[in-house]
Amino acid sequence: MQKDSSKQHAKEGGLGMTNEEYRAYAERHMPRSKAGPNALKAFLMGGAICCLGQLIGDLFSLWGLDTEAAGTATSITLVFLGAALTGFGVYDDLARLGGAGTLVPITGFANSVAAPALEFKTEGIITGTSAKMFVIAGPVIVCGLSASVVYGLILCLMGVGP
Repeated sequence: MQKDSSKQHAKEGGLGMTNEEYRAYAERHMPRSKAGPNALKAFLMGGAICCLGQLIGDLFSLWGLDTEAAGTATSITLVFLGAALTGFGVYDDLARLGGAGTLVPITGFANSVAAPALEFKTEGIITGTSAKMFVIAGPVIVCGLSASVVYGLILCLMGVGP
């Protein structure tokens, strides 16, 4: 008799179903994970950006730059392309298509600098664009520089390096 009254109480609670019925209902309506397809899209987009970078580097080498200079020119070109595509609104479309694949390459860094600058340009050149430009990328730059100093000191104390 106790079971029947608790079932009746659950149904009177507004949901009209028992805990087991509700659990089954929730499992049927729960969104399915899209981790597999999202990972594949990110892999393909990141790979495409990296292939573009390799192509650009090969072109610079073909035009007579040595390996180090070609690498530097490639990085500069990719940062420029990332910022330009952000400015034209294309990088957002690429990010929607490729997800995290657009964050990892150097073009993602350019996007993280350019996007806040564009978003806050209406607040003026100093308090908007200049102040907000490094909101996302600033902590990355600070942590990267700090880590490089610490690693350099450790290597220096170990007697490794010049």
